[in-house]
Amino acid sequence: MSKSIKTAAVVGAVAAALSAQVSTATAQAQEKCYGVSLAGENDCAAGPGTTCAGTSTVDYQGNAWTLVEAGTCAEIELPEMADGGARMGSLEALSRDLPS
Repeated sequence: MSKSIKTAAVVGAVAAALSAQVSTATAQAQEKCYGVSLAGENDCAAGPGTTCAGTSTVDYQGNAWTLVEAGTCAEIELPEMADGGARMGSLEALSRDLPS
């Protein structure tokens, strides 16, 4: 994974985390996007045995979500998976990139 892609992903995750701290009116224009946050930078839900925000343990963990602007989840550019397949965000929990 190139340094610029990883940097872009980190910047996006931080921006999403900061945007989660805004008012309720703004939050209505956002949606949960699964599989796009870096380890420890999810907003909530990271599968069984986790509590909430910041509990994901794997980059792009499929069952951890981050709030993003409504309508942008599937458009977020992410690094390819190890097998070369495309990695995309989802409005529903994913079964990929789960911790061992």
